Amino acid sequence: MKWFTSDHHFGHARIIELCDRPFDSVDEMNSELVERWNARVGTEDTVYVLGDFAMGRIAETLPIVGKLNGRKILIPGNHDRCWAGEKRAHRRQEWTDRYLAAGFAGVYTYDRPLPIILADSTPALLWHFPYWSAEGDYQGRSDLDLLHPMNHGSWLLHGHVHNEWALSYPQINVGVDTSEILTGGLDFAPISEDEIIEAIRFIVVA
Repeated sequence: MKWFTSDHHFGHARIIELCDRPFDSVDEMNSELVERWNARVGTEDTVYVLGDFAMGRIAETLPIVGKLNGRKILIPGNHDRCWAGEKRAHRRQEWTDRYLAAGFAGVYTYDRPLPIILADSTPALLWHFPYWSAEGDYQGRSDLDLLHPMNHGSWLLHGHVHNEWALSYPQINVGVDTSEILTGGLDFAPISEDEIIEAIRFIVVA
């Protein structure tokens, strides 16, 4: 089975306040995110992580990937050290190797969304950022504008915006902060391929 998730921010204390996460500490948040992941994902499943996995002290938070079930593929976000827009570009390969050594089966290194085909034959794109047209000029940050894909009508699974745009045609936010909307009430959990397909059908019919 395939799963999709994003924006865990393991080790990031301030995200608890910024996104109103119901945790009293970073340790509690980290533990709950791992538990909720493993309660859904099997060891033989594949999980696409659409960015912003680990923050805080990276030497302490990146190894968390080894505690998580499944074959994990990272599409880096702007808070991942192996991200395409990382200022220390000369160290990108070094960081990619570290993410792989920590337990990711693959790290997507291209500067364009990853195309996939869902189980019902629906084509979709995977990327950390939502479509540019949904977020305008991203507060004048031209460096981030370039990483927002243009909307050509394909379904886009993304993260980055945390509590925003859970369902915004033709894109779906798979981040942990809105997962309860797609999973029927299971918050801070990965979202299954079947749940993505059901959400797309709901949006199209509505």
